[in-house]
Amino acid sequence: MKNVVLASTSTLHGQTYLEYLLPVIKELFSGIEEVIFIPYARPGGISHDEYTSRVTTAFTALNLRVRGLHTFENPVAAVQKGQAFFTGGGNTFLLVQQLHALQVMDALKAAVEGGKPYLGSSAGSNIGGVNMQTTNDMPIVYPASFQTMGLIPFNLNPHYMDPIPGVLHMGESRETRIREFQVQQPLPVVGLREGSWIRVKGGVITLEGSEPAKIFEAGKEAYELSAGKEIIFE
Repeated sequence: MKNVVLASTSTLHGQTYLEYLLPVIKELFSGIEEVIFIPYARPGGISHDEYTSRVTTAFTALNLRVRGLHTFENPVAAVQKGQAFFTGGGNTFLLVQQLHALQVMDALKAAVEGGKPYLGSSAGSNIGGVNMQTTNDMPIVYPASFQTMGLIPFNLNPHYMDPIPGVLHMGESRETRIREFQVQQPLPVVGLREGSWIRVKGGVITLEGSEPAKIFEAGKEAYELSAGKEIIFE
């Protein structure tokens, strides 16, 4: 039974790293002693060790041990043997490039679909979708494939922001970009605002958190989905 949390962001304004998600993480990783952290997205270019240290500090309050996947000699075997996983935010292109290059993507998908708990934030949530092609990130590297884990039957756009009426300097909106994607691939896309997350328990997928999500289906008007509602597409 899948046990997954895909959060829009790791940090809300005015809070510390992962602060708003700590109760969710505690529930997700109940009974877990060690979480394997996947640091490959490297926000701001920080090192794998620095990123892992940041997560270790945040998880101390939950008495969870953290070990970076980059420290294992065989990352595929580490994923196969690991108890639970967290993939942090940063650059999705870099994250996906590394996961495919190290042949970890399929192993991680199999582990999570087999019931091992998975937490993603931002880029780490993007890889829970069908593919990474609705990311906001710059293509700083070229992955072997845009395909990701497909833990949910749709794509995400984390950090989703609405256009501000009357403000012209914003240029094209996130909605514009998502509609361009759907001309090429008619996948549903969930615009996930900061403060919200997707919760997957078995076959049930719900929106949780403090904000509604913007739902985009090809050929339909976009609509809002309230937190606490199940996400279902016909």
